[in-house]
Amino acid sequence: MKNICIINTGGTIGMKPTPDGLQPVKGFLAEQMALMPELKDPLMPAYEIVEYTPILDSANMSPENWLKIARDISERFEKFDAFVVLHGTDTMAYTSSALPFMLQNLSKPVILTGSQLPLGHVRSDARENLKTAMMLAANYDIPEVSLFFGEKLLRGCRATKISASMLDAFDSPNYLPLATAETQIEVFQNRIIKKTDAAKPLKVETIRPAELATFRLFPGMSVEVLKNVLKRPLKALILETYGVGNGPAINKKFLQAIELATRDNIVIVSCTQCRHGCVNQSSYAAGKVMEEAGVLSGHDITIEAAIAKLLYLFSVQTDVAKLRQDFDKNFVGEISECH
Repeated sequence: MKNICIINTGGTIGMKPTPDGLQPVKGFLAEQMALMPELKDPLMPAYEIVEYTPILDSANMSPENWLKIARDISERFEKFDAFVVLHGTDTMAYTSSALPFMLQNLSKPVILTGSQLPLGHVRSDARENLKTAMMLAANYDIPEVSLFFGEKLLRGCRATKISASMLDAFDSPNYLPLATAETQIEVFQNRIIKKTDAAKPLKVETIRPAELATFRLFPGMSVEVLKNVLKRPLKALILETYGVGNGPAINKKFLQAIELATRDNIVIVSCTQCRHGCVNQSSYAAGKVMEEAGVLSGHDITIEAAIAKLLYLFSVQTDVAKLRQDFDKNFVGEISECH
């Protein structure tokens, strides 16, 4: 029988309904799981729960917490066959985007999941999300960080939260699911990253906080506000552009602000505001001038993965010119070859 480690960082899935609303209660998740007869089925793996103290609301998640999760996985890597990380939905896509960069040489499944309703709720998505994540982790060869929610297993660094209330709360707009779990579980091995050399030990790469920001373009935006954002100590800006990476090309003050920032070694990355599609700055003149001003293409990366990738690169790289080159590379399946 496979043996998996369940790391309970917090979130709705393990909260207890009380007269004062949902609250994290130590040991409640284990109590609820012990009451689930389906977990005793021969198809289900043995499991051990590691519960964080304090249990986190995912709105409070930070790079320091990502490092704790990564180190907890590393410390138990030889003991368990796979890992399921329970996490609040608010920042789950950020964590699932960061962990692939941190868990170098990963050769076992690491699946994040959670729920919109708690496990103890009469009508909850928690039971199916938890059970299926456990089954996928234990019974299938998926040696990468992924996120399971609402019948779909998504690549972690491609996932984004699309709904605050729907049970199908996550999507992977630019990469097909790694697996689906409807009447049958179907795993698409051709979409999964190939297992690394087992001889290479798992290595945890630290991601440190850095001075990043995002800025969304919109008609009538203030260039003065953008200039204020583009001041030191800022190191990088994710510019949420129109369509395939377009911006207000005839606005000379806007372009001047971008050019001055890139000359000052502030890294500016263009990510499309569209849910689907890829930045291609050579398609239109409005995108070409952005490229000429020094803006990097984010290709089809999600905002969450762009943040994680920049934090990772700033943690391992001090040469900004090299960092700009590295951002264009595909490290963990976070971008497609669409450029």
